[in-house]
Amino acid sequence: MSKAIQPIAIIHSLFKEKFSIPRQPGLVSFESKIEMLPPYNNLLALSGLEEFSHLWVIFDFHEIKKTDNPSLMVRPPRLGGNKKLGVFATRSPNRPNNIGLSLVKLIRIEDTHLIISGGDFLDQTPVYDIKPYLREIESIPLARSGWTDEIINTKLEVVFHCECDELLKENIIEVFSLDPRPRYHQDGHKQYGSRLGNVDVHWEVSNGVARVFDIT
Repeated sequence: MSKAIQPIAIIHSLFKEKFSIPRQPGLVSFESKIEMLPPYNNLLALSGLEEFSHLWVIFDFHEIKKTDNPSLMVRPPRLGGNKKLGVFATRSPNRPNNIGLSLVKLIRIEDTHLIISGGDFLDQTPVYDIKPYLREIESIPLARSGWTDEIINTKLEVVFHCECDELLKENIIEVFSLDPRPRYHQDGHKQYGSRLGNVDVHWEVSNGVARVFDIT
């Protein structure tokens, strides 16, 4: 009998809630930290990992409610929530086993902590496994991307109507230029509050511009 799967690490991220997390990894560049847990918080487990530039992270969508009645079809947010597709034709977090897979860049190793960028993880995300990315095997330039090939990703201009330090401003621009709103909310008449690190950002979108009007 196989043993129950257990986390090997935990992720510390600026994303404190699901709402503003990028729809895919690699879209933002600020750093997150993977904290290895016992018995893997040992340099022996990380020996040689510093030679790789990118990693696959297998993790748990730990705040997605588990259900005894799995969904065979889901509504991808990128399609406005109006069209259903088979769960295996999407990257929806509502998966049979709540398992996610993201490709991230390894910036450096600090003791037994991995400093990464490009992550799309909620803070305190449990990690089940880490594997090195192999360019010569896993890069397929001519691969087809199905229904996502038809989606045009445009970025919003981000305008500030309040003061903040430059690093925080850069992080906010990276996140909100990607327009984290659900497609069915893109009517320009709603105000949003998003938790990013230790601040709450209040913003709205009008005429293709994300306007940040308060940071607390």
